[in-house]
Amino acid sequence: MGRSIIAGIVLCAVLLGGATWLWLQPPSAASVQAEARREGAVRILGNADADAVAPLIADFRRQHPQVQVVYEDLQSSILHRRFLADAAAAQPGVDIVWSSAMDLQARLINDGHAQPYASPHKPALPAEALWKDMGYGITAEPVVLVYNRQAIAPDRVPQTHRALQQLLASGDPALRGQVTTYDPAQSDVGYLYLTQDLAATRDTYALWRALAVNDPVLAATTAQMVDAVAEGRAAIAYNVVGPYASERAEADERLGVVFPQDYTLVASRMAFIARDAPHPNAARLFLDWMLSREGQSLLAREWLPPVRTDMAKGALAVARPRAIRGGPQLFVNLDPVKRRRVLGEWDAILAGGAGS
Repeated sequence: MGRSIIAGIVLCAVLLGGATWLWLQPPSAASVQAEARREGAVRILGNADADAVAPLIADFRRQHPQVQVVYEDLQSSILHRRFLADAAAAQPGVDIVWSSAMDLQARLINDGHAQPYASPHKPALPAEALWKDMGYGITAEPVVLVYNRQAIAPDRVPQTHRALQQLLASGDPALRGQVTTYDPAQSDVGYLYLTQDLAATRDTYALWRALAVNDPVLAATTAQMVDAVAEGRAAIAYNVVGPYASERAEADERLGVVFPQDYTLVASRMAFIARDAPHPNAARLFLDWMLSREGQSLLAREWLPPVRTDMAKGALAVARPRAIRGGPQLFVNLDPVKRRRVLGEWDAILAGGAGS
């Protein structure tokens, strides 16, 4: 984390028969492209891994060599605080804010930190990926279970949230201390997933109680959870970012991934153009690139599945998706009173189950 990519100068732009890429996407307005070239740069704060975003940036630079791209990769809560601190100090420097902490993004938009832009790609996006012509979901990322194939026999692998609850409530001593999930007090994404499970079903409380009796190991990131499962320090992980888990599992036979069949939460990395963006047209141009078929294909190759309705999800297709919708229903969960209540319930259940 905390890395930056500064896209260097591309020596030549390859022209494939004029503009063969145009069939893949409606182009940004000519005036936007001209102004973006004049602005000469776009700066993005994001929490997608810098290496995963590098091909997207490289191809953008091939199309628009006059526009430098600076991408800074930060953990979502740090990203959020950085942006607010810069805004409070009247030091605008960020053009696009792009984060998987959808509730925090929604609150920033609601609080007036974004500017509207009607992307020409709107018709290809699902309704849940749009909010006020300001917030744009860029990806469609399932939330999954990950398990160690040696620790859990094939006939015991839970395929639904209820089956996970039953497995954890079975009293199997081999699962004690072998379950991991996000720490919702430390991870904004973890808190988002927890509240979305509560919105999906009240049975989530029973799942929490089953987690509690197994002394779960709480983690700050998906990488920590997947590492623990792969190394045998955990048998199963609950509420894991699916693309990351699937990429790891493809290269590591110790890992299995489950897309819950009752419902699978589908999150999106939401992007918006900052209200005081110093390079607003370059930001519009890059946002359009992220939403284009070509841009979405580049992200998909890095396990960031496309949000567009006219593109297949491939290996990350979900049978019963429950999309997390952008909008005011998200930042309601960030109300301090509600947040304290949710985390208080979580802490009380975990404390009550510990050692039982």
